Amino acid sequence: MTDRLQTLSDAGVSIWLDDLSRERIESGNLTDLVKDRHVVGVTTNPTIFAAALADGERYDDQVRKLAAEGSDVSKATFELTTEDVRNACDIMRPTYDADHKDGRVSIEVDPFLAHDTDGTVKSAQDLWHAVDRPNVLIKIPATDEGLPAIRRATAEGISVNVTLIFSLDRYRKVMDAYLSGLEDAKVAGIDLSTIHSVASFFVSRVDTEVDKRLDAIGTDEADALRGEAAVANARLAYAAYEQVFSGDRWQALTDAGAHAQRPLWASTGVKDERYPDTKYVTDLVVADTVNTMPEKTLEAFADHGEVEGDAVSGKAQEAEQVFARLESVGVDFDDVLLVLEREGVEKFEKSWQELVDTIEGQLEKARS
Repeated sequence: MTDRLQTLSDAGVSIWLDDLSRERIESGNLTDLVKDRHVVGVTTNPTIFAAALADGERYDDQVRKLAAEGSDVSKATFELTTEDVRNACDIMRPTYDADHKDGRVSIEVDPFLAHDTDGTVKSAQDLWHAVDRPNVLIKIPATDEGLPAIRRATAEGISVNVTLIFSLDRYRKVMDAYLSGLEDAKVAGIDLSTIHSVASFFVSRVDTEVDKRLDAIGTDEADALRGEAAVANARLAYAAYEQVFSGDRWQALTDAGAHAQRPLWASTGVKDERYPDTKYVTDLVVADTVNTMPEKTLEAFADHGEVEGDAVSGKAQEAEQVFARLESVGVDFDDVLLVLEREGVEKFEKSWQELVDTIEGQLEKARS
């Protein structure tokens, strides 16, 4: 039987799981996924934590302890989430020790700080020190206010997962922030080899928003473009990555021991059942990238996914033609990107509030 995930890994794609819960950690499920499904990293976000806390009885003992200590909901949220990430980091530690590239677990700063640079930096510092594991990544959103926070965190030696990237222009600014942070760290005497980063470029949400607009246009030309925008956008991002991480500026940093900021394909679960359920994995196979998948997508690829060689390199011109055609049928892609970033922050804020409300309820129950 073909080990399709092994084939994907052999193609240079690091397979990360886009989910975490105490159930996965304590039941041995995460360990099994590492052993049997070639999972070499984990990503979390407020939505994932909200679901885990709402459904998981395994948090009850810690909640009771926090309640007895008089912890408020903010401290409890921090303690519960960092505990999971710390333990997941320990499970992933052997993978990390093998090459220091993978074996990573991500935790996100408070999404309500997405437009607060100083607050984001403080949150990143707090999470970095609380988890206290070399293989943790701190997720910072790629908002305008997040860009200087990425630079400042990197300059302090904090490894960052930049999240909520939708546009090529913003992605270039993210890479610049990372390089600037490395340059600052070098001046400060920090060992650049200890700093790692990924840039999470969101995929399926692009098609969801573009396809909605194409359906509203309703022409045959518009219909022919359904499901084309997200992959084209990601392929252009990869071309930008290749350009930035091959220039003279990067050479000076890599000579000092720096690691490239790998592209990470996020939001890779298919949201339109008319598309193959492995679309955003198969169509984005290329070396030195990460694909973080919900378990449903991971299992779908294990069952019937195909690796058809490098699906990304050298396809920038083809991708640009997709956007020329989108413009010709009346899709304002710049507006699409604005909507996606705003909605992305709002969704995480909503999930974070649901998480806080859930923990508040559990604390009240434990105190009664």
